[in-house]
Amino acid sequence: MKSFFRFLLQVLFHFRAHDLDALKTPGPVLLVPNHLSWIDWLFLWVCLDEDWKFVTSSISAQTSWLHRKLMINHYTLPIDTSSPYAVKRMAEFLKGGGRLVLFAEGRLSRTGALMTLFDGTGFLIFKTKAKVITAYLRGAGCLPLSPNPGRKKWFPRVTAHFSATLASPRLGDISTGRARTLLTNWLRDQMVRQQFEVEMAFGAPNVFSAVAEIARKRPGHIILEDTTLQALTYRKLMVGADVLAYALRGRVANGERVGLLLPNINATPVVILALWSLGKVPALLNFSSGTPTMLACAELAGLKHIVTSRAFLERARLNLDDFVKAGIRLVYLEDVRAGITGSRKFFTLLRHIFTPESAIRNPPSAGSAAVIVFTSGSEGVPKGVELTHRNILANIRQMLAVTDITNSDRLFNCLPLFHSFGLTAGVFLPLVRGSSVFLYPSPLHYRNVPAALYEHDCTVFVSTNTFLNGYARKAHSYDFRSIRYLFAAAEKLQEATALAWSQKYGVRVLEGYGATECAPCVSVNTPLEPRYGSVGRLLPGMECKLEPVEGVAEGGRLFVRGPNVMKGYLNAEANAKFQELGGWYDTGDIVSVDTEGYLHILGRMKRFAKVSGEMVSLAVVEDALAEAFPHYGLHCQIAVITRPEVNKGETLIAVTNEPKLTLDEIREAVKAKGLTNLSVPHEIKVVKEIPKLGTGKVNHRELQALMKLPPNPPTSPALSGK
Repeated sequence: MKSFFRFLLQVLFHFRAHDLDALKTPGPVLLVPNHLSWIDWLFLWVCLDEDWKFVTSSISAQTSWLHRKLMINHYTLPIDTSSPYAVKRMAEFLKGGGRLVLFAEGRLSRTGALMTLFDGTGFLIFKTKAKVITAYLRGAGCLPLSPNPGRKKWFPRVTAHFSATLASPRLGDISTGRARTLLTNWLRDQMVRQQFEVEMAFGAPNVFSAVAEIARKRPGHIILEDTTLQALTYRKLMVGADVLAYALRGRVANGERVGLLLPNINATPVVILALWSLGKVPALLNFSSGTPTMLACAELAGLKHIVTSRAFLERARLNLDDFVKAGIRLVYLEDVRAGITGSRKFFTLLRHIFTPESAIRNPPSAGSAAVIVFTSGSEGVPKGVELTHRNILANIRQMLAVTDITNSDRLFNCLPLFHSFGLTAGVFLPLVRGSSVFLYPSPLHYRNVPAALYEHDCTVFVSTNTFLNGYARKAHSYDFRSIRYLFAAAEKLQEATALAWSQKYGVRVLEGYGATECAPCVSVNTPLEPRYGSVGRLLPGMECKLEPVEGVAEGGRLFVRGPNVMKGYLNAEANAKFQELGGWYDTGDIVSVDTEGYLHILGRMKRFAKVSGEMVSLAVVEDALAEAFPHYGLHCQIAVITRPEVNKGETLIAVTNEPKLTLDEIREAVKAKGLTNLSVPHEIKVVKEIPKLGTGKVNHRELQALMKLPPNPPTSPALSGK
């Protein structure tokens, strides 16, 4: 009978099971799968030996004669889920050498992602010392019998993936309550990691293919909108990219890399897809950095062409004469569109309707470069970062494994696409997941952004601390009513910002951490695992190590490694140093990691000062000052820089845009936070505006120059990393 059902599943669902050897493990052993549909048990049952038993609810088993027939038999272990003795019965079965299947979520997932695990699972593992096998059912969320959102199919492709046999960590002499929590969290980590690894192994190998795959499934779904109110469905997106690729073919023939100088509009992702189909690598230029910096980046990337728009250059008041003088050809989208005929659009549309698989003619390899992005340059000349398709896809799948973003979500993105956070989280993630995205051209429109977000009922918002402060000053209290996810990264989230959003808008800000070189996300807080004051836990597939730093008692310099870490730098010297690390990336941040794996950012290595022989974090001082003066309003901003001092090594200077602020107020604010006298700025300077980067971060390099101070204050060897 089991053979018959296995054959039936293979015919109907193309069902395949992978890594079945682990299922031969003798008891006591616990098999824990994800739970996406009502027939998940059937896909597992056909893979198991006769002695395996499924934990079922004895109450649910009485619902009907069919439930009684299916759930009360020699393949099940019925328990009363409301009884305190339920776990005891499972433990007795396992201690007797049994092999047990437990859907630890205790319910069907409503999002497609892993939900809260029944913490009795950790208790079972702790008390029975049972071995563990996790299972990932891929594709079961598309079944009509699944409550997951999204398009359903009667016979989707379903596969089962089993982990190797896992031994739980030995916890020593701790309380049972603590053990059950730690082991439940450990189990969840294993399941999340397995999901990520399976998706990387069996999912599309490049970003273009991943987008095309979901485009074939949901051709009529609106995926992109911008302020022109032009909506692009997946089909229009893929047809547009195909038509544009044909029109660009002769215009960007020379050179592997092509520059891209466009704002947050629908055309930008269309151009990126078009360049990929031509085998080109887009290099996204930061138009907020100024022409000299952009030209230096273009020369570093070896650009021969830059795709841009006359209308954009006029609105942004950008003069690119220096690019033309340097021999770089400007390709204007207005001219390209004028050369596209109606017949070309029509026949391309027909091809995508009847043969959508032809959208990918020359798919890039997973290890080939996808984009070139440039670091912010807040502390030096921008570096060119080469991110591969594997890097970006890994980061997308890492984020999707720990959050429950669904294809019914609507993401609002006003972060610039030349920034890796805005590019990966704000565009590529929704394109790969199937969530709609609304692109807004600038995060600096503090009145318009909240109004646009409210108007379009967006549910996911990505931003930075600086911009969130600006919106909090201008927005109506009801503007963010639809938000269920608000992620903040790129700079430190200040307590005053988080409090303002919580109290005024009822929205919890989830802080994350990353770097351009990591595509960019490294860690993030989630509703399931939040810890305020931290930047969350490492994403699945990543590992970290801390190197000691002189003068820092807790924590150290953070190095990370994982599939999302870049291929390398375009800058020869920087790339040589990176390659020497053997896959590890030196973040340059001082970080502490608590016992549960949450990262706490103490500050940038370059933003520590040595005052009278002691290390002082400038970021910590800035955080203390940012929260101290609510009576001046949210417009009040303070940055801390340093100046060489003969006797003390360095002294701290506070720079502010609030002319009424006094040194006495600053001194009291620093002391009120429990910081020592060494952390007190000895001078205050007032400027009209604190210089910022396009991402909202303070441009400390420019600020240091504005104050006519040395750009790189002298530091100890330990501080400089030498």
